[in-house]
Amino acid sequence: MTADGPRIQPQDLLRVTAHPSGDAVVLAVAGELDLLSAPVLSDEIATALAGSPPLLVIDLSEVSFLASIGITVLVEARRTAGPGTRVRVVAPESGIVHRTLGLTGLHDALAVATTRADALAG
Repeated sequence: MTADGPRIQPQDLLRVTAHPSGDAVVLAVAGELDLLSAPVLSDEIATALAGSPPLLVIDLSEVSFLASIGITVLVEARRTAGPGTRVRVVAPESGIVHRTLGLTGLHDALAVATTRADALAG
């Protein structure tokens, strides 16, 4: 505890739930993806990639804030995935994440889909 009260933990800011979907692994991410919480997602991505799934879908539909470190985690996931693993990112068209990734020019590099179904199909 700090003088100002209880300390905020990364898990308080970001929840990542992993579940299989056919041959794919889906990471459903919710909350704020910033400097404090980025390691939570990074660790879950590393765990998922350790199993060498054919497809890893990182669903950011419920992410309300995406800092540059979060973008770095996504790019790193794409870079470290083995040759047999495709990585897709879900960012709904009307959301802040879609807009942010568009401004950075990363839609193609991160294989952004607007729905989980599209990500799993592609």
